[in-house]
Amino acid sequence: MSKRTWGGAALLLVLAAVAVWRLALDTGVPHAKAQAAPLTVPVTPGVVSASNMPVYLQGIGTVQAFNTVTVKTRVDGPIVKVAFTEGEEVKQGDVLFQIDPRTYEATLEQALAARAKDQAHLQTAQADLARYASLVPSGFQTRQSYDDQRGLVSQLQAAIKGDQAQIDSAQLNLNFTEIRSPIDGRTGARLVDVGNLMQTSANTPLVMITQIKPIFVTFTLPQNTLDEIRQYQTQAPLDVTAVASDGKTELAQGKLSLIDNNINQATGSILLKATFPNQDERLWPGEFVNARVTLRMRQQVATVPSQTVQQGPDGDYVYVIAQDDTVTRRPVTVADVQGGVAVVTHGLKPGERVVVGGQYRLTEGARVTLRQPDAAKTPG
Repeated sequence: MSKRTWGGAALLLVLAAVAVWRLALDTGVPHAKAQAAPLTVPVTPGVVSASNMPVYLQGIGTVQAFNTVTVKTRVDGPIVKVAFTEGEEVKQGDVLFQIDPRTYEATLEQALAARAKDQAHLQTAQADLARYASLVPSGFQTRQSYDDQRGLVSQLQAAIKGDQAQIDSAQLNLNFTEIRSPIDGRTGARLVDVGNLMQTSANTPLVMITQIKPIFVTFTLPQNTLDEIRQYQTQAPLDVTAVASDGKTELAQGKLSLIDNNINQATGSILLKATFPNQDERLWPGEFVNARVTLRMRQQVATVPSQTVQQGPDGDYVYVIAQDDTVTRRPVTVADVQGGVAVVTHGLKPGERVVVGGQYRLTEGARVTLRQPDAAKTPG
């Protein structure tokens, strides 16, 4: 190739390079300027609150009736009447069942008649004894006859006491034909029907009655909590909250009434019992609940929504929003999370602004734009 040809090719390359450079100047400068513009991250803000938050221990508990009675018959006979409706509230002394009373009424009448007969004999014997007493000094009656008559009077008096015992027993059995509720409570399912022959030897249950006002909740906690529980319980009975299985719905408020006198060595736990008035009957025997024992209250402690707190390799942290709408990553100490609220004991002060949602795009010093919480679409 000639020198002239080489020179033309070189000239073309130079011209092409100049054209590319000018094109880059025309199109690249605005792009560079756009890249240089600072980016902002939309986030949902929140404010650190000062709240009184309880310090509590929580265990799984079982609701137990305050009293439970299995009603049974104490006399034999057929059931002639059922005087209650299944599941209704009854009072102590209310009639539940009626056993046929006719046999026991007859027995009572016999005992009354026997007493009346013996009382009549006693009156005659006492009159004879009085006559014998007046005749003995004059010799018209012997001392032996007087002593025999006095013994007869004593026998009849003892017989009348026996008659009275028979009357009392017959009256008691007659009263037992009316089977009454021994406690205030709620009846369960009726276990026998009218017409069934009941026998005391069969030990057949008739109905179960449970007292649910008040009511108990028994639960367990680890043995290492015992000292703290006893410390606060000595000051005043601790409040206990029964919470539904969803962990949120509070069912009832009660008081801690028992700390068991031994630790279960198999489980390393201590048995506790709380008493609840249960006037609204929200607690039911056999129900499983969460029992929260409140030990004390944290006064005016910093709180934020639980989603505000993020977890990193070095522990929990929160993004705090500065006055110029930039964020700072700040480590925090979370003492507890209750109902979606995190209790922060170190790292935050009430009134500070924090990022509640949108943290996943943030870095240290990033600038943010604030959006309303109800407009937040992207979780943090």
